Amino acid sequence: MKKEFVQFRCSVYEKKLLKVKARKSGLSLSEYCRRAAFEDRIVERMTDEQIEAYKLLVKYQRNFKLITNMFRKRNPKLAEETAQLAKEIRQHLLNFRK
Repeated sequence: MKKEFVQFRCSVYEKKLLKVKARKSGLSLSEYCRRAAFEDRIVERMTDEQIEAYKLLVKYQRNFKLITNMFRKRNPKLAEETAQLAKEIRQHLLNFRK
């Protein structure tokens, strides 16, 4: 249980910036400052637009994977290119998680 009280001075602009960053990460201002001070991981919450983009990338990645499988025997070069594209999309999806 937290019982101690710590204060620090900052400008009005800095305080507003801290509040914005805390809100974007879904944390209280106190928790955000604590995590920043202890260099803990602070993850910004995804917006609705980012979630939609993520879902769209997942769909595209799956579709390109299916296209790759479909062209594997008929056109190996096209299959290789679509496989590469699916791999690149997957890399971007993995970056979303960080």
